[in-house]
Amino acid sequence: MTNFTKIILYTDTDGYARFREELIPLSQGKPEALLSELQPASACQLRHSPVGFRSEFHCTGAPQWLFVLSGQMEISLQDGSTRIFKAGEHFYSADVLPEGSVFNPTVHGHASRQVGNDPLVTLFIKV
Repeated sequence: MTNFTKIILYTDTDGYARFREELIPLSQGKPEALLSELQPASACQLRHSPVGFRSEFHCTGAPQWLFVLSGQMEISLQDGSTRIFKAGEHFYSADVLPEGSVFNPTVHGHASRQVGNDPLVTLFIKV
């Protein structure tokens, strides 16, 4: 069986954002076009970020898929690690503020920025 690798940005038990991977089985469809089970979604939103865009540290308001349609996006975590997502790549953003917490920009969330010479175009799929 073939799987789709779901890259997940999540809030760990210590309040810090981290990445992990989870496999989604492609167990439906035909051998020439394997499918996963239907995934929940409620809405989608497109974003255009010009060259030079960057955000401060923040948490995701509610879990959502993020697909990079063009350009490149760098995600920075509080531990100093970074990961660049290129056109055609994705991650599932679920690094929400822990319940009962007050946002602390030195602990919680992630920062993002556009990298390279091309604007960043992303698709958010709300779940």
